[in-house]
Amino acid sequence: MTASGTARRRREREIVHVLARHGLHLLASILSVEGEVEHERDHRGEPAVPARELRSAMEELGPTFMKLGQLLSTRGDLLPLDYRRELAKLQDAAPPAPAEAIQEVLESELSGGVAAAFAAFDARPLAAGSVGEAHAAVLHDGMNVVVKVRRPGVGEIIERDLEIIANLAARATRRSAVAAAFDVIGLAHEFASELRGQLDYLREARNAERFAANFAETEEVHIPRVFWELTSSRVITLERIDGIKITDVEALEAAGIDRAELAGKAAMTMGKMVFVDGFFHGDPHPGNFFVEIGGRLGIIDFGIVGSLDDGLRATTRRILLALYRRDPDRLAAALIGARGTGEPVDREALRDDLAKLIDGYVGRGAGELAVGGLIRAMLDVLRRQRLRLPRDLSLLFRTVLLEEGLVADLDPAFRLVDSLAPYARRQLLAGLTVPAMLDRLRDAGADLVDVVEDLPGDLRRGLNVLEDGGFDVHLRASELEPLMSRAERLGNRIALSVIVAALINAGAQAYGISRRHRGRRGAAARPA
Repeated sequence: MTASGTARRRREREIVHVLARHGLHLLASILSVEGEVEHERDHRGEPAVPARELRSAMEELGPTFMKLGQLLSTRGDLLPLDYRRELAKLQDAAPPAPAEAIQEVLESELSGGVAAAFAAFDARPLAAGSVGEAHAAVLHDGMNVVVKVRRPGVGEIIERDLEIIANLAARATRRSAVAAAFDVIGLAHEFASELRGQLDYLREARNAERFAANFAETEEVHIPRVFWELTSSRVITLERIDGIKITDVEALEAAGIDRAELAGKAAMTMGKMVFVDGFFHGDPHPGNFFVEIGGRLGIIDFGIVGSLDDGLRATTRRILLALYRRDPDRLAAALIGARGTGEPVDREALRDDLAKLIDGYVGRGAGELAVGGLIRAMLDVLRRQRLRLPRDLSLLFRTVLLEEGLVADLDPAFRLVDSLAPYARRQLLAGLTVPAMLDRLRDAGADLVDVVEDLPGDLRRGLNVLEDGGFDVHLRASELEPLMSRAERLGNRIALSVIVAALINAGAQAYGISRRHRGRRGAAARPA
C-alpha cells in the first residue's frame, strides 16, 4: 500500500474510532472496514444524547466534518429537528489560527503585502470559523473593511477528507438500506461540491456582487462592496457594515427602530430574493443581519446561497398550487418530481401522509397558519418516506424557517405568511403567462418529435419480436417509474399543447370575426 493509501486508511480508522467513542456504534459499524466495532465510550458522568454526541464527534474530527455538520443542519429532509439544532451550533466554533500564519497568507495573496494594502490591520479575528477567519482593517483612504482569510493548509486537509467521505459513502450504501435510499453517494458529491465552493472566496465575492446588483434600486438594503484588488481565492476584502444585530431588541428600541416595520422589511427582502430574483441568502441567521442608523438593513456572509432555476421555480409553483387546492395527489407528484436520486418512493404512503398534513395545516385561515410549522411537518413526511430533495429546494425551506424565527423575534405578532402571500400569488400566476405557456408548448413539441422519430424503429423491432414468437416482460418498479414519469410528463405537455392550440385558434377566430365586423362597419360608413 502506498504512503497516501496508508494515511487514508489510518484517517478512516480514526473517524470510526471517534464515532464509537461518542457512542455512535451503529454508524461506526456501517463505516468501518471490519464492520463491527468495539463498544467504547468516554465516561464523563452525563447521559449520552445522540445528537449532541454527533456534534461533539464532528468538532473533534476537524474542519471538514464541522462543515459537513453545518451543511447537514440545513437538511430537514435528512435529519430530525434535534439533530439539526445541535449541528447548527457548529457555526464559527473554531479557535483562531496563529497570527503569523494569517500574515503569511496575506503577504502571499496581496500585491505589496499587508502594509501596501491596509493602513491598519487587526491581527485579532472578529470571528473564526472552521475554514477561515475575519479580521477588521482600514484602507489607506480611511474605509473600514473586513478581511476574510482562509486558514493555512485547510484546503489540503479538506481534499483528503472529501476523498475519504466518498469512500465511506460507498461503503455505507453497500451495507445500509437507509443509506442507499437517501443516496448518500450523491449526497457526498453534493457536499464536496458545496464545500469546495466555500473554500473559494472568489465565488463568495461574485455572490456579493450579484446581490448588490439585485438590490441596486432598493435603498432599504445594504450589500457590502467587494474590493476586487484585495480579493483572491484565499482572501476576500469587503466593506464593513456597522450596525445593531437584528435580534438585539434593547439596542433597537434605544435607537428608535420600529421593530414591526423592520420585520416587514426583512420579509420583503427574503420575498424578493426567492420569488423575484430566484437567488437567495442561504444562511439568514441573526449574525448575518445588521440594522444601520436610519433603519437600513445590512446583510453579510455570502458563502452559502440558493438558486431557483426554471425547473425549481416550476416545482415551487406546483407545490404552492397543490397546497392551495388541498390536493395531496398533486403535492406528492410535485415532491417526487423534484426529488434527488434514490430508491423508488411509495407514492400511496407519501400521499396518505401529505393528506394528513394538509388537513392539519392548510385548512386553517391565513391568520392561524405558521409557515414554519407547515414546512417542518412536510420535512418530517419526506424524511419518513426517505425522499431527498434537491439541495436548493431544501435550502429554501430552511431559509423560510430561519426567516420566520427572525421576524418573530422582532415582532411576535408579525405573520410571515401575509407578507409572502403576494409573492406566492405572483409565482403561481407566472406559469400562466403567454411566454411561459409557449415555452412549455415548445418543450412538449420537442418531446413529441422525439417520440414520433423513435416510433418507426420501435414498431419495427416490436413486429420482429412478435414474428419470432412474442416476448416476456420483466419489469421492476424501479425501472417502470422513470418510464411512467416520462409518459405522464409527455401526456401533460400534449394536453397543454391542445389547450394552448385551442386558445390560439379561438383567438385567431375572434380576431377574424372582429376584422370582418370592422370591415362591414367601415364599408357601411364609406360613401357609395
